[in-house]
Amino acid sequence: MVSVASVLIAALTVLLPGGVVPAAVSPTESVKRTIDEVLRILDDQEMQRPARLMERRKLLEKVIGARFDYREMAKRTLPARWKTLTEAEQKEFVDLFQSFLSTSYADKIEGYAGEQIQYLAERIEGDYAEVRTKLASEKTEIPIDYRLMGRAGDWFVYDVIADGVSLVKNYRGQFDKIIRESGYPDLVEELRKKSKEAKLPKPRK
Repeated sequence: MVSVASVLIAALTVLLPGGVVPAAVSPTESVKRTIDEVLRILDDQEMQRPARLMERRKLLEKVIGARFDYREMAKRTLPARWKTLTEAEQKEFVDLFQSFLSTSYADKIEGYAGEQIQYLAERIEGDYAEVRTKLASEKTEIPIDYRLMGRAGDWFVYDVIADGVSLVKNYRGQFDKIIRESGYPDLVEELRKKSKEAKLPKPRK
């Protein structure tokens, strides 16, 4: 027998603004699943072999890329310019931004040295959410907050706030400066250059 509660839940789902179906998992669970998979790759002894460095890097980029909404992130770094770009230009920018950011982020993650990930709180407002975490070791604690958008029953990161600094705002400021001083084509060329540099193997310390 169908309960009254089930009927109400179904009705609310239909009546949500825009017909959006709520995410099947919580924002915290979405973030945790990705971080757990990243840590699994980093802890894999076989994947730590020098000969498998690039394979491990590609795995990390794939896991991160499945959680990050690079198009939304790229769009937010160019708030005034985005709508003036053609679809081809937007795609080019997103591809370059993703290549640079995913490689850089994977590079930072590979510096992980056993710090503990603490999940502190989550806040949800409609299709948007924020998950507060803390990276803690014996020597330091770094707050890292993930801002996410709900879509297709899951949550996707569109900004990361590390120690109070927004990744999107940081790049927005850098990109705006280049556009004002040199123009948008120079920004694309600079991003292409940085993307190539980020992909170069880093020497092991």
